[in-house]
Amino acid sequence: MNLWFRLFLMLLRRPWRKPVSAFDTTVVRMRVWPLDLDLNRHVTNGRYFTLADIGRMDYVLRSGAFRVALRQRALPIVGDVWGKFRRELRLFERFEIHTRMLGWDDKWSFMEHRFVKDGRVAGVVIMRGLFRGRHGNVPPADFAGELGLPEQSPALADWLREWSASCDGLSNQLRTEEQ
Repeated sequence: MNLWFRLFLMLLRRPWRKPVSAFDTTVVRMRVWPLDLDLNRHVTNGRYFTLADIGRMDYVLRSGAFRVALRQRALPIVGDVWGKFRRELRLFERFEIHTRMLGWDDKWSFMEHRFVKDGRVAGVVIMRGLFRGRHGNVPPADFAGELGLPEQSPALADWLREWSASCDGLSNQLRTEEQ
C-alpha cells in the first residue's frame, strides 16, 4: 500500500517539478518506512527494484517520454533488472533516487537508478526496457528522435553491453527449453 501512496505523492508533486531533458538526472526524495524492511531491519533487496519504478515514472513524466508513448500508443515494458547493494538503508532514513538514461541499442533502452544517502551511493539498479506499441516494439532511436535526442546513442559501457548480451543469452536459452 505504501508504494501506491508514494506513487500518488510523486504524481501530486509533479506540477511543481520542472521538465528535464532526456539526458538529465532526475531526483526523487524518499524515506524508509517499516514495510520497506526485511528481517535484517534494512531495505529488502526486492524493494529497491520497486522503488526504482517510482524514480523511473518521475523521469518518464518529466522528460516528456510519456507524451511520446501516448502518441505511439505504446506501453513501457521492463525486460531485465540488475542490482548492486553497497550500504544499508535503515528505518526512517532519508534517501534519494537519482535516475538517468544511459543509452540504447537497436531494441533496448538502459536506465540507471542510484540510491543515495548522505551523498553516498547505497545501491544501484540498472534496467533495460522498451516501449511496445500496437505494431510491436518502438525502436529506441525513433523514440529518442521524438524526444529531441540524436538517433545514435551515447557509447554504452562495456559492462552494460556484456550484461545485455547475457540477458539475451538467457532469454534464448529459456525459449529453447520451452520448445
